[in-house]
Amino acid sequence: MEVNKKVLFIKDWILNYVNSMPKKAESLVIGVSGGIDSSVTSTLCAMTGLKTVALSMPIKQKSTQHNLSLKHQEWLKKNFNNVEIYTVSLDELFNSFKTTLSNFDNNHGMANSRARLRMTTLYQVASAKKGIVVGTGNKIEDFGVGFYTKYGDGGVDISPIADCNKSEVWELGKELNILKEIIDADPTDGLWDDGRTDEGQLGLSYKELEEAMKNQNSINREKYLKIRKENLHKMESIPVCKIPK
Repeated sequence: MEVNKKVLFIKDWILNYVNSMPKKAESLVIGVSGGIDSSVTSTLCAMTGLKTVALSMPIKQKSTQHNLSLKHQEWLKKNFNNVEIYTVSLDELFNSFKTTLSNFDNNHGMANSRARLRMTTLYQVASAKKGIVVGTGNKIEDFGVGFYTKYGDGGVDISPIADCNKSEVWELGKELNILKEIIDADPTDGLWDDGRTDEGQLGLSYKELEEAMKNQNSINREKYLKIRKENLHKMESIPVCKIPK
């Protein structure tokens, strides 16, 4: 499908989903990180004409990362009159959480907890705004390697770009005229004090991951499968104990 048609298809899918709800949502609530995934998704949401609530939720964020989030918020506000923008600093909340759990400190756990604090914030705002939470995960993250300690993606109501490879998301971003700084930026979840990138965490580039996901003979297939295996618990249904009657 041509990229301009893909834009319209996803926009219409979001709108049709909301219109088909038993009780129609009054808003679309989304966390914007300044990355390409959340920038594309929030723009597609705004294009529906529905109230779109774009939240920046910094947690000990590096200023360069947070600045892109703020720039995208302003770009949305300038281009769409149905957008509301908010910055909700979660620094104090996270510091309190970390202090309370100081006996159980673990870097990876704390990075995951940052994402879950953002998720909780999104759902609180969605409740207040009578809305639904929109996810920003793409295909390789949601169905390939289970990499979604992303910008609030620990739990979502709908996921508009989950069938798009990262390369497709970049194409959508260019079609939507997303800020060039965001398109050119290294993808990062912003959950680590050292500012590590997504690809740095995964150990492979998105291009390498997508190729390994499709090609069983890829030189990176074994590494892709190892990452996938470690995260399968995120992508499969929750195991339920079936008690015999």
